[in-house]
Amino acid sequence: MITCRELQDFLEEYRTGALSAEQRARFEEHLAVCPPCVAYLKQYDETIRLGKGAFADPDAPVPENVPEKLVRAILEANRGKK
Repeated sequence: MITCRELQDFLEEYRTGALSAEQRARFEEHLAVCPPCVAYLKQYDETIRLGKGAFADPDAPVPENVPEKLVRAILEANRGKK
């Protein structure tokens, strides 16, 4: 069986179906006995869902409670990717 740390290392591959059948079985075997990892996986999926939703409308205004320093850092990081 894999450890909690190993589960985290392969989380994205699990979500995308990139694990081999054997690796997936070991991953799911761990989930069957580890409620904290099940909760972690659910939270991870929710974070991905919310992140995608946050950028669904690129013209939407930035909420007022978002710190200006964070907005500048994100914009700067995005400029570096182009």
